Amino acid sequence: MAEFSFANASVENGFSDFVTDHLKGVGRLFYINSPQDSMFEKKDDVPNFFKQSWPYFFIFMILEHIVLRLEGKPGVRLNDGITSISHGIFQECGRIIWRGAESYLYTWIYTNYRLVELPWDSTLTWYAAALGVDFCYYWMHRACHEVHILWAQHQVHHTSEDFNMGVGIRQSVLQGWCGFIFYLPLAFAIPPAQFVVHHQFSYLYMFWIHTEAIKSLGPLEYILNTPSHHRVHHGSNKYCLDVNYGGVLIVWDRLFGTFKPETDKIEIVYGLIYNQPSFNPLYLQSFYNGYVLEKFRSYESWGDKMRAIFWGPSWEPGSPRLGDEDMKVDVENREKYDVHLPAWCNAYLVTHYAVVLYGFFELASRHMGMTPISVLIFVVYIIASLSVIGMLFDNSRHAPILEVLRCSALAFLTRTITLTSPALGTTLQIFYVVSAMFWCLNMLKLLEIKKTRKVD
Repeated sequence: MAEFSFANASVENGFSDFVTDHLKGVGRLFYINSPQDSMFEKKDDVPNFFKQSWPYFFIFMILEHIVLRLEGKPGVRLNDGITSISHGIFQECGRIIWRGAESYLYTWIYTNYRLVELPWDSTLTWYAAALGVDFCYYWMHRACHEVHILWAQHQVHHTSEDFNMGVGIRQSVLQGWCGFIFYLPLAFAIPPAQFVVHHQFSYLYMFWIHTEAIKSLGPLEYILNTPSHHRVHHGSNKYCLDVNYGGVLIVWDRLFGTFKPETDKIEIVYGLIYNQPSFNPLYLQSFYNGYVLEKFRSYESWGDKMRAIFWGPSWEPGSPRLGDEDMKVDVENREKYDVHLPAWCNAYLVTHYAVVLYGFFELASRHMGMTPISVLIFVVYIIASLSVIGMLFDNSRHAPILEVLRCSALAFLTRTITLTSPALGTTLQIFYVVSAMFWCLNMLKLLEIKKTRKVD
């Protein structure tokens, strides 16, 4: 009887710890954290809270879709939602490759030039770091909208014509490198571990404010950045441009004159002013850099060339730094870009996407024990696969042949590399061979997939 009681108590304690851990995980999305649970002496001791939060991202996206459907709204579109997730995976693959190199300069400045010695285990230091990170985020985010070359990276986050939680993880691979300089002043006082913690918490908070399912948070609207405020930020309507830059707090926008409330009088149109019709994440990550280069080359004087890079995206010669307000386009309505694929094609893409997701999470859990070249090969496989899947969602005429090549290459690789399970290797090999053969037959049959820009 005593042994049974002990076993029963162990099960109860294990269940209690399980529930507590997940409550903390959900709490991190809302910046509801106990300082004592997130204080670390060394930067390398800080967990990857972003990676740990992927299950909650998926759960919240599913719940949001259900709520929107119950409200009679379309919910999360398969092609657009998968594209958003792909961008989040792109960003994580970038972090895996540079392995935290973005914060090296911050650590070097703190180690050699810090002005004060704030205790890493102090609650006051924790709150000072939270406030400092959010303040610097405001200016980083504002610069990403007001400096053309920075906008070229940040625009990725605004490419969706929908506004849902998936957009919260639709991030740029290069923005971290472009934006880290705005956080460097904190290195003179805030310990690196505290900076890394709150830098993660800030982005986790901003995941759930990308939604139309939450209308208002009442009095909290005066202090916090909320879905209502962020919907305005993501609009292409003229009244939505260059406002509401805050991360966690909206007070910075109120203080510096960039706040604008949501209004029921105007329906917000999401996406870029000149939106790009594509679900290919690699294209969406890179296309705007080509536009910046084109604008740079179009001017003869070096002064105008530099302004084309470092002044606002709307700047033209003779106009103010951020462009002439009267010349800016006011997007009032437009049909969303969409491609209607047959059910079999969507099922195929979801199945292959699930396999890529599995590979990504395996890489995320094992990359520190892998050689750099192995990591690079794995990342190339993930990026190439997500890009081809995006092209298939676009019904690109080049997608079938690229899918044949992708599946053929993967069938060969699964035969030559050693996997944890021989049965898994055989299964994957058959899976990719059959897929490659299918798209070969598809090209021979010239099967037509209807393409349209209309969203029901």
